[in-house]
Amino acid sequence: MRTTNARNMLYLLGNEIKTVCCSLLLALLFFAPFNANAQYSSGNNLNYMDFQQKPYYFGITLGYNSSNYKIFHSQNFIRNDSFARAESVTGPGFNLGIVSNLKIGEYFDIRFLPTLSFAEHSIRYSPAGGEGRILTRPIESVFVELPFQARYKSAPYHDFRLFIIGGVKYTFDVASDSRTRQAAGLVRIAPTDFQVEYGAGIQFFFPYFIFSPEIKISQGLNNILIYNDNLQQSTILDKVMSRTFTLSFHFEG
Repeated sequence: MRTTNARNMLYLLGNEIKTVCCSLLLALLFFAPFNANAQYSSGNNLNYMDFQQKPYYFGITLGYNSSNYKIFHSQNFIRNDSFARAESVTGPGFNLGIVSNLKIGEYFDIRFLPTLSFAEHSIRYSPAGGEGRILTRPIESVFVELPFQARYKSAPYHDFRLFIIGGVKYTFDVASDSRTRQAAGLVRIAPTDFQVEYGAGIQFFFPYFIFSPEIKISQGLNNILIYNDNLQQSTILDKVMSRTFTLSFHFEG
């Protein structure tokens, strides 16, 4: 049973990564002609040289996210006769935020990206013995996210350069109070979370702005399950941890 659940999770993870990579590739193909024209028009004065003179700059970020939970079953899960499986269902969402970037030398940046994130995910309970209806606990969230990141960039090649990022993020779900008022008899999730983030992307330097597509993975560090002894849907769970895949498009300058 747990082996089947793990295979399902790996299958979903593979589909999410394929979707993100395809979207990033399409974005690169779309912007490549513009980047080539910018290089041609600038002659020997590459666009990135203009931005190298700036110690800091700002921008906006737009993104698509796909989020779910990593679920750990409790010892009560083995003894229960109501549910055969509890699993996370991945849901879509989108992000809108502000970029603040501070240069530290030639290859490093410190970044702060306050973001408003809309996310959707669910916990699905399958009945034991295949009898009865599947119970789904939908969770729609509106997060205020405060990520701090360090970024390492490669040496520039014409008007683009690769980069990797790593950092931490604090999130607060502003929709949690509304859910709590409607959560009688349902599993509850804590509104706050700390996450570690890592990812990679490409910078394209245009005459007036920098376009940076980026893929990123966020993994929660806290157990966000609010345990309820009186609710079987809660007692069969030991820990619930968040995780999110994000495709972002940064426009900076």
